[in-house]
This record gives sequence, C-alpha cells and structure tokens, in this order.
Amino acid sequence: MTLGHASMAIETPTFLYIGIALLIVGNGFFKPNMTSIISKMYHGKNDKKDGAYNIFYMGVNAGAFIGIMLCGWVGEKVGWSYGFGLAGIFMLLGMIQFYYAQPIFGSIGDKPVKTEETNIENQKKLEELDESEKRNPFLTIDYILVGIFTISALIFIINDPLNKIGGIQALNYTVFGIGDSLFFALLAAITFIILLIVRIPRYTRIVRDRMIAFAIFCIFTVFFWAAFEQAAGSLPLYTRDFTDRLLEGGAATAFKIVDLIVTVVPLGIITYVLIQLFNKTFAKIGLSNIILGFSFLIVWAIVIFKLYTEFQSTNTEVPVTWFAILNSLFIIMFAPLFTKWWDSKYNPPASVKYFLGLFLLGLGFAFLAFGARNVPAGAETASLSMAWLVLAYLFHTLGELCLSPMGLSYLSKLIPTRMIAFMFGVYYLAIAIGNKLAHYVGGDIEKITKEYSLSTFFLIFTLVPIALGLVSLALHPVLKKLMHGVK
Repeated sequence: MTLGHASMAIETPTFLYIGIALLIVGNGFFKPNMTSIISKMYHGKNDKKDGAYNIFYMGVNAGAFIGIMLCGWVGEKVGWSYGFGLAGIFMLLGMIQFYYAQPIFGSIGDKPVKTEETNIENQKKLEELDESEKRNPFLTIDYILVGIFTISALIFIINDPLNKIGGIQALNYTVFGIGDSLFFALLAAITFIILLIVRIPRYTRIVRDRMIAFAIFCIFTVFFWAAFEQAAGSLPLYTRDFTDRLLEGGAATAFKIVDLIVTVVPLGIITYVLIQLFNKTFAKIGLSNIILGFSFLIVWAIVIFKLYTEFQSTNTEVPVTWFAILNSLFIIMFAPLFTKWWDSKYNPPASVKYFLGLFLLGLGFAFLAFGARNVPAGAETASLSMAWLVLAYLFHTLGELCLSPMGLSYLSKLIPTRMIAFMFGVYYLAIAIGNKLAHYVGGDIEKITKEYSLSTFFLIFTLVPIALGLVSLALHPVLKKLMHGVK
C-alpha cells in the first residue's frame, strides 16, 4: 500500500493504475489477516466479540478520518500528487510502527513452525476434536471448482478494468451473446455457489447450519454494500453538482468554526487515547510508540496549517472530500455507544441488527431523495442544502455500525477456528460483489436522472435496503435455529 500511494503521487494515468493495483494487492494481504488476528485475540470470549469488532472498527475509521481530512484537503487545495504522497508517508510510518508493535500480540499471527513435535501435537488435537469440529477435507471436485472460480475471477478482474479504461477486450469474444467480462463474472459466481452447495452439506449438522446462517448474512451484506458504497460514486457527484457548497460572510465563518471543532475535538480524543495506550505499552513496544507519536506530530502540524489557511480566506467553498470525513467522524462518535449496547443485556439478535443496519441505510437515502424532490429530470446542477448530505451520512453510519462489524463478529463465532481465514475471504468476497454492484448501479446515475429524476435514483436505494431489512426480521426464527445457541 505504501508503494501504491507512492505511485499515485506521480500524476500520470499509467502510475495511477499501477498505484490502484498495488493498493488492492496490499489491502488483500492486510485486511483478512488483521481481522483474523482479532478473532484469535478473543478466542473463547464470544460474548466480547461484538464490542471488540466495534472497537476495531472505530480504530480503522479514526485513521480514515485523519487520512481523508488531511490528504483530501492537501489534494484539493495544494495538489493531488502531494495528497497521495502524504498518504504514502503515513502508510510507511504505519508499516514501521506495526512491525515494531508485534511483540504485543505474543504468538498470535506468527508464522506456523512445523516440527515433529507440532505434528504430533496437531494429530492429538485432531483426535480430540468433538463432533462439531470434524475435518472436511477438500475432494477432487472441490479443487476443480476452486480452480475454475479462481481462473474465471482473475480473468474478470483483469479484463473488466481494461475494457472500462481503454476499451480493450483482452479475449474479445462473446458466449451466448454475453461479453467475455460478464461471462467470466457469471461463471465465477455460479462456480462459487456450486462449491458452497457441494461442500456445506458434508459438514456435521451444527457446523453446516451455522455456515448456512452465515451465508444468509453474506447475501444481506452484498446488498448493504451495494447501496452504502454509493459514498464512493454517486454521492460525490451529488455533492459536487447538486449541493450548494459556496459559503460567504457569516455562513463561511460558521462553517470554519464547525470545521475547527470536528477536526480538533476528534483528533484530541484520538491523541488522548494514544497517550493512555503509550502509558500501558511503552515498556514493551517503545520504538513503535515513538514512531506513532512522531506521526501524530506531523498530523497536528498539518491540521494547524490547514485551519490557519482556511481562516485567512473570506469566502469558503466546502471541499467535496470534506463530506467523506463525516462517516468516520460519526463512527468515532457513536462506536463507543454501540459497543456498550452490544455488551449489555439489551444486545439484540443478529436478524434485528441486520434489519436495523439496512433500515437506517435506506432512511439515509430517503433524506437525499426528499431533498432532491424538486430537481427536474435531466437537470445537471442544483443548489441543494448540505444538511441532506449530513443527515444521509449520519444514518448511513448508524446503519454501518449495526451491520458491518457484526458480520466480522458473527463470522468468528459461527465458523470453526480452522476455517476462519478462509471464511473471512468469503465475507470479503461478498463485500467485493457489493462494491461491484454499487459501481454498476451508481454508474447509471446520469441515465436515471435524465430519464426520471435525481430523487428517483436515491429512492431505489431507499426502498431496496428497507425491504431486505424486513426480510431479515422475518427470518429471525430460521436464523436463530440455524445458529444453534450462538448469540
């Protein structure tokens, strides 16, 4: 990821795509392993996992808040090469900091060392497994399906961007009238579904039922992210073209004060948390803490420069990237409350959490649809209130806190330990499919806006999540039975 940001600091299309590719691969190494480490840290403490993943989620979004705020501002106000370069510097410091922080994890996440003793120990563990933990070895048919899925997915992953970016069809043929990219995407999806249908029934009844429950959660996850990730596509277009972001006089001053508060207060809280963390861990990972502290000195220096620059100007145009920090800001604000809720006796069942997540997401889009109700079909610009965007990001974030960390938590509780890493891959595949659907549907914003209206476009993302949330609620008895006591 460090190399990816360094590539994107060179402002040419070639280095842009190289940078994106490196970021994708780097994130693939990072994300599933990090979530697996947390699962190991809370092994045997299932009642604490909902809150643990909320804390993890808050930490991730603290970084997102700082990154989007600083790198986005530098990118828009100074230059994008500087914005991406700054991201690369922070990524490098984060990498070094994490490297020297590894002692705090003990043996969790270490590379397995195979010796004769460990082989004997593993054999004993296998013999001691109860009925719910019996092994389900891969058969020849499983390997064939995995091979077809992997090859088809890779062809699609490479071919589709080439087609979108440069009109290049790498294979340049159609099957049954379907273009090669779509054909291999469908082949990968169908093969994966067949793999699950073939493998899951071979597990013991309890494991099988829990995996089916998790597969249902993954379906809801796909549609949640298909709507939520409009934040990376259609929402910035809404912000840029249909929102009144130019402020003057008192309004400009009020925004500067609000910007100061939402910048300094969360950053101050994060800094306080880090100081408390340093007090407890400095003796064990002192060098890691020094590097992290140095990183935050850079952060504070840029924040002070940013605020000074903004207060010098008379008028203010709110940057498009400013709204992107709202998601992370709201997570920092509300994640502790949700953590307390999940750790209390009022912790709702999984079906209710998924209902709340999808319902609140749809409600956020309802504000955008209502705000754009008077924008005529075909309009290319408008001056809508920024309040609709703020409300949308607020309810999207509340929905995300109900659903996204819970997917990680339920995965670690429902899936046997030996399959955690593999099933994290399945979970992130569901998120990837959701992101791709977000691209396909969100990419039609101009077409739908022209033929119908902007309000109609966002109404789609209002009704579909709410309807799916009601389905989740209706499935509560089935899911409760399939989960076999997991709460």
